[in-house]
Amino acid sequence: MRSVRIPGDGRCLFRSVAHGAQLRAGKPSPSESLQKLLADELREKVAEEFIRRREDTEWFLEGDFNEYITQMRKPHVWGGEPELLMCSHVLKAPITVYMYKEGSDGLRIISEYGQEYGADNPIRVLYHGYGHYDALQVPLGRTQSKLVEINIR
Repeated sequence: MRSVRIPGDGRCLFRSVAHGAQLRAGKPSPSESLQKLLADELREKVAEEFIRRREDTEWFLEGDFNEYITQMRKPHVWGGEPELLMCSHVLKAPITVYMYKEGSDGLRIISEYGQEYGADNPIRVLYHGYGHYDALQVPLGRTQSKLVEINIR
């Protein structure tokens, strides 16, 4: 796998997931402008998914639900675990989040979302631990089942 750098503009989680969704669908890597457009569309769909699932999600969001949704609709507001969960529902796809293992180039899985949509060919994102996400791309022609540890270049 290789890491695909994503701009740190407040959309990085949504950009990374949108990038991975394009790859998962067999489409080429999106340009930066298309990635931004797809990220903003995904963000709006995630906000709507929160509303549809309000009864199930309101309890784990910080603060007032309506204010949270209002803030999340703004393009510069960072997303996190709740948004990853909603992304998996919106895209009906599994999402696997990786993080670097301390002292190595290897990665470890830290979270998985949307397993009810299958485990094969998940959307893969790399969390850097300080609020930033990048996309992870598997070379064409390679499929990888559930990975516990991998190395990237």
